[in-house]
Amino acid sequence: MLDTGDILETIKMVDDQNLDVRTITLSLSLLDCASDNGKTAEKKVYEKIMRRAGKLVEVGEKLSGELGIPIVNKRISVTPISIVGSPSGNYVGLAKVLDRAAKEIGVNFIGGYGALVHKAMTNAERDFIATIPEAISETDMVCSSVNVASTRSGINMDAVAMTGGIVKELAERTKDRGAIGCAKFVVFANAVEDNPFMAGAFTGLGEGEATINVGVSGPGVVAAALKKCKGKDLTEIADVIKRTAFKITRAGQLVGSKAAELLGAKFGIVDLSLAPTPAIGDSVAEILEVMGLSSVGGHGTTAALALLNDAVKKGGVMASGMVGGLSGAFIPVSEDAGMIRAARSGKLTLSKLEAMTAVCSVGLDMIAVPGDTSAETISAIIADECAIGVVNNKTTAVRLIPVPGGKVGDEVNFGGLLGSAPIMPVSDVDSSEFIRRGGIIPAPLHSLKN
Repeated sequence: MLDTGDILETIKMVDDQNLDVRTITLSLSLLDCASDNGKTAEKKVYEKIMRRAGKLVEVGEKLSGELGIPIVNKRISVTPISIVGSPSGNYVGLAKVLDRAAKEIGVNFIGGYGALVHKAMTNAERDFIATIPEAISETDMVCSSVNVASTRSGINMDAVAMTGGIVKELAERTKDRGAIGCAKFVVFANAVEDNPFMAGAFTGLGEGEATINVGVSGPGVVAAALKKCKGKDLTEIADVIKRTAFKITRAGQLVGSKAAELLGAKFGIVDLSLAPTPAIGDSVAEILEVMGLSSVGGHGTTAALALLNDAVKKGGVMASGMVGGLSGAFIPVSEDAGMIRAARSGKLTLSKLEAMTAVCSVGLDMIAVPGDTSAETISAIIADECAIGVVNNKTTAVRLIPVPGGKVGDEVNFGGLLGSAPIMPVSDVDSSEFIRRGGIIPAPLHSLKN
């Protein structure tokens, strides 16, 4: 039986606290589209996406209207194109087909222009990774990711070295647009197969034919709940976050199951990540400050974030039997008004952000750095983040934007959901010799679980 109080509470969450379903993502297998003829592969990929995802936007808008919950993004993820395109080598052609299909359907992004090279790279995968700058700079909707490390395999430093150069080339190719190409490319350790969030979404080889994965949000809802907790200790704070996350996740579960039914797909997972936006009042940083920090980035930030991340997961898993994806709290600098403010004032540094990634979802995300930052330095930052993921058996990632011509203190604006970011300093210590050594950083001892 519906409770009037629950209905009114949900309305308030939507109207006043920025509750939304951040994305419904149709995860689509393209394994049956591979062909040694490039044009044949393009035709099969286009036709399958249009056939299975053609009504995704329509369904999303219909559900948003019926349920009264904003569904901000409709997205598609596909099987890594390094696999689908390998028989023909027509990688860039497939990227352009993905872009065309995404535009015709009207989705916000399409992900899966990626490769899984956490242990080693085949010749085909090397060739594929080299095409990423061209593919991403010549498309609008396509997102790319490369998984270069895992707890079971260690860190593929040859791939790490290569991806640093990819980031630099992407920045140069899209310098007239604030290096936005870098915002559509992410380097992973322990990438998950059912992630609905961009830029890292792809359809893993263990996934089915077509699956709906949902990414919920709601930092504003959590912050609003905590503002009512004056005088409460951190044990009570954690409990409030758990109960709030439960409510947010139930909304995502409802949207996901209905969307799957209408699209003839299976319902996959709810990713209960708190994903911020540049809007005031929709900030993970604000949640940490409501807990008692005068500014995110100060001492205590990592502990507060650990509490938040854990409480969100505990609340979410009680609300849905199918929790997956990344699930936790995101800290993308350009997409969080509180993070932007703290970075602008110098209170939030790259080193502090790195420490925070050890206890939250994903990693160093949407961080602008000086344009003269070397490819080797970017690779070294990626290696550090991978080490955190591999040793702690969690997903970590790096999405850096070296802004051509940009200096520390300048700002870059990407518009929309991607927001804006002050350019942050990086260490001037030379790590190039370390990166050039290549090879594999072996998997940690605790990876031996058989």
